[in-house]
Amino acid sequence: MSGAGNNLGLFREEKTASAPVQYSNTGILAHQALHALIAEGEVASLTKITDDQIQPASLDLRLGKRAYRVRASFLPGPNSTVMERVRELDGLPAIDLTNEGGAVLEKGAVYVVELLESVRLTNGLVGIANPKSSTGRLDVLTRLITDRAVAFDRIERGYTGPLYVEVAPLSFSVVVREGSRLNQLRFQRGTPTLAGSEVQRLYQEGQLARADGQLTPLRDKWVPVTVDLLGDSAHAIVGYKAKKNTNKIDVDRPGTYDPRDFWDRIERTNGRLNLDRDDFYILGSREQIGVPPHLAAEMVPYDSSSGEFRVHYAGFFDPGFGWSEGRAGGSRAVLEVRSYGVSFTLEHNQIVGWLNYSPVASGAPDKIYGSKIGSNYQGQGIALAKHFKPYTR
Repeated sequence: MSGAGNNLGLFREEKTASAPVQYSNTGILAHQALHALIAEGEVASLTKITDDQIQPASLDLRLGKRAYRVRASFLPGPNSTVMERVRELDGLPAIDLTNEGGAVLEKGAVYVVELLESVRLTNGLVGIANPKSSTGRLDVLTRLITDRAVAFDRIERGYTGPLYVEVAPLSFSVVVREGSRLNQLRFQRGTPTLAGSEVQRLYQEGQLARADGQLTPLRDKWVPVTVDLLGDSAHAIVGYKAKKNTNKIDVDRPGTYDPRDFWDRIERTNGRLNLDRDDFYILGSREQIGVPPHLAAEMVPYDSSSGEFRVHYAGFFDPGFGWSEGRAGGSRAVLEVRSYGVSFTLEHNQIVGWLNYSPVASGAPDKIYGSKIGSNYQGQGIALAKHFKPYTR
C-alpha cells in the first residue's frame, strides 16, 4: 500500500472536527498556534508529534517508512498524485527506512520520501517549506511535494492529504531512517508584509543587521546580506569547500565526523574567491543578523542580478535568531553557495542575498530561537553542520 493511503487514513480516524483554529491577524504562525493546529487535527502524523519538533515559528518534518529512487525530479501537476508519478518514473520497489541502521541516499541521485506528517488545511492557511539549516550545510537539496502540486515547497489553501519530500544529495551521500528530519514547514495567513518605513526603522536601529563599517542600503524592504572574505585576522578561516569522493554522513549523528575528511578550509584571501563551477562552499555574511521576536525572516535564495550562483538553501530564520537585548549581535548568516554553469569570482562585501522580514501572527511566539531551547546555530560564526566536530588546525 502506498504512503498516500496510510496518511489519508489518519483523517478518516479523526473525531468530528470542532471549529477551525482562528487567528487574529495576518502573519506567520508562532509556536503556540502550531500547537493549536496539531490539537485540532489540521496537522497529523502516523506517530506522535514531539515538542522538540515545534520551533518558534516552524515545524520539523520527519521522514516516513519508505523512500523511492526516481529517474528525475518532478512536480505531479494538477492531475496526478505523487505516487502516480513515482511509479511512472521507475521509483518502485520502495527503499525501506525502518531499519535501525538506516538506508543510504546516494550522491547525485534523486529520491522521493514519504513524510510521517500530513495536513488538513481548512482555515485559509498556506504552508511553506524549506530545508533545515543542517540539511543545507550538507548540500542536500530538499523540496516538499504534495499531491497535484504545481510548485515545490508549498501547500495550497484547503489541501488535505499526505506530504512527501524530494531529497537530492549533491556533495555527500547520506544515511537516513524513519524519523530523520531534513526539512521544516511554516504556515502563514494572508500575505505577511512589513511597511517599508518599519523595515527602515528597525534596520537603522541595528535590530536586523550590524556590521563593522557602514551597512549596505536596503533594496525596497529587503535587507542586503554581503559576503565576508577577509575575516578578523590574517589567518582567519573565511569558508570551506566540499571535497570530492568522501565517506557517507549519517544525518542523525551530530558531532561525529572529522571535518578535514569532508572539507578544505578557505583562509583569508585578498578579498576575492573564485567559485569553481558546480562546487559547493560554506561562507559567512559580513553582517551579524538579527530577527526580533515578533518577526521571522527568509533569505531570497537566488537573484540573477548578483551573479550565476545560488545562496542559502535553508532560507528561514525563526523569531529570535541572532537577536538579544533589542539588537542584532553575534550570529552571522551561513551561506551555502554553489556556482552554476560557469565559474564566478566573489568579492568581499559583495551582496549575495536578501532577507525578507515578515510579521508573526498574533504577536511574538512563546518560544524564541536561542540557547535556552537548544538551538544549534545561535551565536554562530562560519559554522559547518552540527554533524562535524570542531575544525582543528
